[in-house]
Amino acid sequence: MSNSISNALPAPKPGWRPKLGALLAPPEADSRRTSWPTLMLFLAPALLVYAALTAYPVVRTFYNSFFIINDIASSDFVGLAHFAEVFHDATFLAAVRNTAIWSTVAPFLDVITGLLLALCLYAGVPFARFLRVAWFTPVLLSYVVVGIMWVWIYNYDWGVVNVALRNVGLGHWAQAWIGDPRFALASLMVTHAWKWAGFNMVVCLAALHSLPSEVLEAAELDNCGWWDKLVHVIVPMLWPTLLNLYILAFIGKMKVFDLVWIMTEGGPVWSTETVSTYVYKRAFNWNTFDLGYPSAIAVVWFFVVVGFVVFFNVLFRRRERLEY
Repeated sequence: MSNSISNALPAPKPGWRPKLGALLAPPEADSRRTSWPTLMLFLAPALLVYAALTAYPVVRTFYNSFFIINDIASSDFVGLAHFAEVFHDATFLAAVRNTAIWSTVAPFLDVITGLLLALCLYAGVPFARFLRVAWFTPVLLSYVVVGIMWVWIYNYDWGVVNVALRNVGLGHWAQAWIGDPRFALASLMVTHAWKWAGFNMVVCLAALHSLPSEVLEAAELDNCGWWDKLVHVIVPMLWPTLLNLYILAFIGKMKVFDLVWIMTEGGPVWSTETVSTYVYKRAFNWNTFDLGYPSAIAVVWFFVVVGFVVFFNVLFRRRERLEY
C-alpha cells in the first residue's frame, strides 16, 4: 500500500530543496495556540489582586501627591507645592541621611557576618550541623519577635549587653543603646545583621561548595596560608555572589520600616528615622490629617529606589559585556 501512495504523489522538480522553516515548524501550531479568552480567564484573578493591592495604591499615591487632603470627601489641588516643600523639610533630610547609612553601611555588616559564618561551617568547626540550624533560625523569626527581644537585650538596667559588661568590669561602657542618639542607629544595624546573617550564610556556603576544588588544591600545594587563600583565592571567586547579596540588602534597606518602628519608632530625636517611618508618621501618626504631603515623599523616594535599581541593572549588563 505504501508503494501505491508514493506512486500517487507527484515527483519533486529537479533542484527542489525543502525549506528550513517548514522542517522546523511544529505541526498544527495554530491549533495548539491558547485563545485570548482562555488566557484571560486564568490570569483574571491574579490581575485583579495585583490591580487592587498594588497598581491602584501606587496610582492613588501619585494622584494624592498633587493635593491637600483634609478629609476623604474634600481635597485642594496644589500642584508641585508638596514636592518643593519636601526638599526643605529638615526631618525628611535627616530620614534620608539615616536611610542612606542603613543602605550603604548595614549591607557590609550583613554580608561579612554571613561570609564569616559560612567559612566556619566550610572549615568544619565542631557541632557544624547544630550551628547551621542555630545561625539560620533568626531568619525565620518575625520582625516583631526580633524587635521586642532585642529591646530587652539592650535594656540599660537588666539587658544582657550591659549586664555582661558590668560582670567583666566594663560597667563604664554600659549605655542606653537604643535611647542614646549616638548609638541607636548602630544598635539597630547590629540587630538587623543578626536576623539576616543566616540567609547570607546559606548563600555563601552554597557558593563555597561550588568553588572548583582544583584551584583550592593548587593553592594548598603552593603553601598558600589560610589567610592568603581566603583573600587572594576564595573571596575573588565569591565576589559575584557577595556583590549580589550586597545589592539585594541595599535595595531592601532603602525601604526599611518594621524593625525601626518596633524598636525606636524613629527616635530618639530622629536619630533612627527612615523615609518609610517618616511617611507613616506624616500620614497616620500626626494630629494633622493630610495624605497629600506624605504621598509626595513616597513618590520622591519611589523614583530614588527605581533609579538605583536601573543603575545596578545597567552596571551588571556592562560587566557581562566586558567579561564575555
